[in-house]
Amino acid sequence: MTPIELRASLGLAGLYALRMLGMFLILPVFAVYAGKLPGGDNHAMVGLAFGAYGLTQALLQLPFGMWSDRVGRKKVIYIGLALFAVGSVMCAMADHVAWLIVGRAVQGAGAISAAITALLADLTREENRTKAMAMIGGSIASTFAISLVAAPTLAAWIGLPGIFLLTAGLTIAAMIGVKQIIPNPTISRFHSDAEISATRLPAVLRHPQLLRMNYGVFALHAAQMAMFTVMPLLLTQLGGLELTHHWWVYLPVVLVSFVLMVPAVIYGEKKQHLKEVFIFAISLMLLAQLGMALYMPNLTMIVVWLSVYFIAFNILEATQPSLISKIAPSDAKGTAMGVYNTCQSLSMFLGSAIAGWLYQQHGSVTAIFLLCAALMVIWLFFAAGMQPPLPVKTQMFHIGDNWEGSAQALSVKLAAIDGVKEAVVLIDERVALLKVLQTGWDEAAARQLIEETRQI
Repeated sequence: MTPIELRASLGLAGLYALRMLGMFLILPVFAVYAGKLPGGDNHAMVGLAFGAYGLTQALLQLPFGMWSDRVGRKKVIYIGLALFAVGSVMCAMADHVAWLIVGRAVQGAGAISAAITALLADLTREENRTKAMAMIGGSIASTFAISLVAAPTLAAWIGLPGIFLLTAGLTIAAMIGVKQIIPNPTISRFHSDAEISATRLPAVLRHPQLLRMNYGVFALHAAQMAMFTVMPLLLTQLGGLELTHHWWVYLPVVLVSFVLMVPAVIYGEKKQHLKEVFIFAISLMLLAQLGMALYMPNLTMIVVWLSVYFIAFNILEATQPSLISKIAPSDAKGTAMGVYNTCQSLSMFLGSAIAGWLYQQHGSVTAIFLLCAALMVIWLFFAAGMQPPLPVKTQMFHIGDNWEGSAQALSVKLAAIDGVKEAVVLIDERVALLKVLQTGWDEAAARQLIEETRQI
């Protein structure tokens, strides 16, 4: 990476981390603290407040990304961060759960994930973009783990309003970072690998394998939000732990799950058993949901089932984006990821809202976790019919800003190279997108062919 690319990648990964920290910090404590507000005795309202963020995020994520193509990446990012900061202050000042719902909805309206990804694509060369995206993915995973451990203690110090004010402060810091650290792109253009295309959307929505993945991320994150809607209450009431001590549970289960997740993912990728690992993790998630529903009499079993849950969750969270990349058509990867992320946001709303309603109606968690188990059963059925993904990776090559050859002819020639499974040349984006075998493909021949076409 060039210094500019490294600066942009690290800066945008940090921006993502700051923003996600504000969202993740409330996960382990929201249900307890929101329950103390007027109206907090209505768990359905608490569930709505918890999930309102996901609803507006799902509605605005794709439009904000497309809007950034027209008005500029940074302008949309500033607007989104401002909305997130305003929503955070509204949540901090809320004196009733109803106002908390409004504030959370405003927070979610700052839907800038697609704009950040597009800006990253503007600022990195094709051959370095995967590394840059990996930095963002790593920042999200580490922020999630840190938040689970730090949030209970932090909430004890400053309360939920304090966390929301801290979030607003971090968001303002992020806006300053966008101004001072993130470079301005020399050229801003559409990137099929990072952005959603309206013309490719119908094909993605009809793609049977991608539909399986979209349901999967929906089920996974609906269950996640449902669990965090009630788990803080369970740890306090059933487990007998004060909120400040909840990290005693989260820290070991998160560490163990990360350690066990790594060999499973490596085995799936390197040994070409990704589908088997995927189905195993869904089965493990089903076991965790059934265990939480049917046998959770004390703190020990809460820890056991949370450990099983997080092992499965981390494997699935790590493998699903890889599967999307392998399955999606080369020129529609950004569109596929956009739909995938929208399904994830929508599930955050529905998972917490339905869990809150069920807890209000039944006063127990059994129905919640049985519903989550049913989601996993359906997911297992869909995953069983999934075609085993090819052991491929995506390679991108810049073909030159002045290139005027035949895109179709170059695509055919590139597709004929040993180890290339799919090739498409996009003249407007000045890029050749290839799906190639993870090992044994003739990269030198591809580079030579592209170089020769530049000189014609």
